[in-house]
Amino acid sequence: MPFPQSFYRWRPHPWHGLEVGEDPPEIVTAYIEITPYDHVKYEVDKKTGYLVVDRPQRSSSQPPALYGFIPRTFCGPQVGALTPKASRGDGDPLDICVLSERPINRSEVALRAHVVGGLRCIDRDEADDKIVAVLHNDNVWGDVNDISELPSAWVERLRHYFGTYKMIPGRPSELTVEETYGRETAFAVIRAAIEDYEMEYGG
Repeated sequence: MPFPQSFYRWRPHPWHGLEVGEDPPEIVTAYIEITPYDHVKYEVDKKTGYLVVDRPQRSSSQPPALYGFIPRTFCGPQVGALTPKASRGDGDPLDICVLSERPINRSEVALRAHVVGGLRCIDRDEADDKIVAVLHNDNVWGDVNDISELPSAWVERLRHYFGTYKMIPGRPSELTVEETYGRETAFAVIRAAIEDYEMEYGG
């Protein structure tokens, strides 16, 4: 649906008002909600677009990368169909983690991200993929094209973070990291999330 003219007088909603990217699925916009320096998990409120406190991080581990979402994406039936063990997508915008050589220590920023792979995650029975990217034109990581080219220790930290960040003491984690995948699979997930968004909200 087209936005009313008055929409453009105000700051756009980060999910619906920003562009998906200049060359998706390879180069996308990432809207950053939390940084590797945050001990609190923040997320964008779907109604207002403001960044709100979701919860304090339960464990001592911190996200090893910038973490946010790709605007104008939605994890619905198309995304869910790509994960055999999931019954559906999680109903959120598609998550993305971005590696940067220089510290970016504030959230609520948008950046260009070069997609290199992803993590296939399941939160209960919902697909909850985490796209992995590097900052576009980064001086150290900018030439990386696939997740296999990243340090294995960093990828393992990413897997460990998402495998434990929702864990409640005395209970098994509700989120499991099923596998790590490369850029071509990540591209397919992003295309599916764009299609799901168009089906849910219009072009």
